[in-house]
Amino acid sequence: MFKNVMTAVLLFAYVLTGCSQQVTNTYEGNWEGTLANTNTLNFNLVIKESSTNLYELTITNFESTIREKLVVTNNKRLQGSIDDDIHFDLSFTSDKTAVTGFIKTGILMYHITLQKTNNGTYNGVWNPIMVDSLQSQTMYLGVENNEDGSLAMYTFFGDQRFTGTWINGSEKEGEAIVFRDYKTGLRFRAKLLKDTIALETLLGQQTVTVTNFKRSDIDLSSLKPSGPKNQNVNKPVALNDGWITASTADVGATTASLSKLIDEVNKKELPNTHSVLIAKEGKLVFEAYFDGHNPNISHDQRSASKSISSAMIGIAIDDKILAGVDQKLYDFIPQEFQYTKDPLKSKINFEDLLTMSSGLDVDGDASENNYQSSDNWLKTTLEAKMTHEPGTHANYGSANPYLLGVSLDQQLQSPLELYIEKKLFAPLGITNYIIQTENTATTPYFGGGMYLTPRDMLKFGQLYLDKGKWKGKQIISESWVAASFKKYRRLQDVKDKNEYGYLWWHKTYTVGGKKVESIEARGAGGQYICVIPELQSVVVITSGNYRSRKLLQQPENILAQYVLPAIVK
Repeated sequence: MFKNVMTAVLLFAYVLTGCSQQVTNTYEGNWEGTLANTNTLNFNLVIKESSTNLYELTITNFESTIREKLVVTNNKRLQGSIDDDIHFDLSFTSDKTAVTGFIKTGILMYHITLQKTNNGTYNGVWNPIMVDSLQSQTMYLGVENNEDGSLAMYTFFGDQRFTGTWINGSEKEGEAIVFRDYKTGLRFRAKLLKDTIALETLLGQQTVTVTNFKRSDIDLSSLKPSGPKNQNVNKPVALNDGWITASTADVGATTASLSKLIDEVNKKELPNTHSVLIAKEGKLVFEAYFDGHNPNISHDQRSASKSISSAMIGIAIDDKILAGVDQKLYDFIPQEFQYTKDPLKSKINFEDLLTMSSGLDVDGDASENNYQSSDNWLKTTLEAKMTHEPGTHANYGSANPYLLGVSLDQQLQSPLELYIEKKLFAPLGITNYIIQTENTATTPYFGGGMYLTPRDMLKFGQLYLDKGKWKGKQIISESWVAASFKKYRRLQDVKDKNEYGYLWWHKTYTVGGKKVESIEARGAGGQYICVIPELQSVVVITSGNYRSRKLLQQPENILAQYVLPAIVK
């Protein structure tokens, strides 16, 4: 997954560094402001035909309007940019009833769909901060002076479902300080006034909202997530998203432990649990959201999306784009980095990468802290030392799937994100998702960080439970699912020494004296997709414990103590 570069202990920090402006302590402290409305940072998109091969894109948020041109390219795609910061890569569906594709900004690729209306335009919504509507209009600023006299600003949303923003550098613009969030691509301009700080949010160079901040005595570290409570053990609501819903009784499950789960989460006994979903016998039978989360919000997967990366390697092998897991890594490495090849590294193949067994020093030179802090991830990773013979010793590290993504991208004629959309997400009916890129900001990062809704996470797990089929259609070969779930070796650098498949974890639970085997996609902070074949079940748990080692295994406790007792007969 992508390394969290924020060094402050405070949550969701915008860090402002490198500004040469000398300031006094006048602005140091906490500040509070109010956004214009709860949809200020949600944008309506409208595309209409302007002339042959030229379309107009209008972006509005009730405060401002931006108009840009989209050109139909030779490959029949609609493409355009806003000031080289935000890029649109879209296409018409075959029946021309919708436009789909990606908004590429910062290190994220937002997948969007615009539906055709009766007047011939295509309408849709883009949520850069990943929530459908803010539950709080409040924003906070923590301002500090650096030793060199420059400013550091830590910006927080009252609605803390937004996962935070990463700042990369700043510059003076008159009396203002301008900086860009390299995660979402949004730009900011801070004007330091006598008694206020005016913070402009910009798309490209155009201001879309201004928030004025006054001094506040709030302790920013005390901010906690909150939201409406609407959880129960009743039959989930059908949303026309491909899921058949049923009651727990319909599949022979019980509700006592699930009711207790809801109570314990609401009492903060299971802190920062965002959602728990259960599918049994192909039906969605339990769905609970907490702290304001809901079915429409895509959730940060962190390393749970490594299992999606595994799926894409399997699909590429099925498509004969890749020959198989025995292929050598260095057959796909660009010539400029072939100098890093040595007798041990030359043996690394795809299966070694899929099983965390490359032998690369994932705790040192090839660790996320190291390669993600470098200017060239591929160079840094390939220059890492070897600690073991490939295929002999498994140590968990994101460098392994990262190299798989680099290799697959080398073989494709079209962008990797389009291949993922065409071969996996579109067949599953998954539309509300975000792909995180690696350091080039142009290629999906196979080490983690994708955003999916919990219901769509559940679809991915069901796909594997059903041996590569969704709604009767074979999306991944049955043989790849079987190979992915096979136990290859144990991870030596994790507490439980879990057995490991092709980027899938294994864990055995004991419930009422009965042992239950679960194959799991796992992500930091508590993101789990649990496939339980013997119970014909899939369980999804999402959480926000990104900075708590104490709560690292909380999803496993939820599964063992609350979920499995409800579905084990």
